[in-house]
Amino acid sequence: MRLPPYDIFPIISGDKISLRQILTEDIEDLIEISFYDSIQATTLQQATEMQDKINQDYIEGNSIHWGIADNLTNKIIGTCGYYRGLEHAAGELGCVLLPQYRGQGFMTSAMLLAINFGINNIGLKRVWAVTTKQNEKAIKLLEQLNFIKIADLDDNEIEYELRQNV
Repeated sequence: MRLPPYDIFPIISGDKISLRQILTEDIEDLIEISFYDSIQATTLQQATEMQDKINQDYIEGNSIHWGIADNLTNKIIGTCGYYRGLEHAAGELGCVLLPQYRGQGFMTSAMLLAINFGINNIGLKRVWAVTTKQNEKAIKLLEQLNFIKIADLDDNEIEYELRQNV
């Protein structure tokens, strides 16, 4: 297993998007989708503080959090990454996209890149995701990506796991 942090923050490029490190100048565009411990930022200061915590988690080897950059503009349009479980060869994959970019294939591309990195670079044996029962688009995306529902959780959430032959 190769856990974060890495000598150079990994940049992963696909056709439509790239996964890259979130820079200070990106944060203002991400306030509405900035979360930490299920709490959403409402100000630039809160989003900056959350990003600082996310960066510290990365430095401590507990997570990796990418910005999803549109390849045409290099603008960050969402985030995705692994947020817990890495020390057990497992990773909870989470993602969020700015509303104006949803339904255009950006998240599918981002998730595929992140899954590939998690399995082939980090060495994950298990990839899972949690969403709410009402988030039909997230459920559809997870199922498209070969995740299967494995548990109903508290707080109206459900857990999905990537079906793979490892």
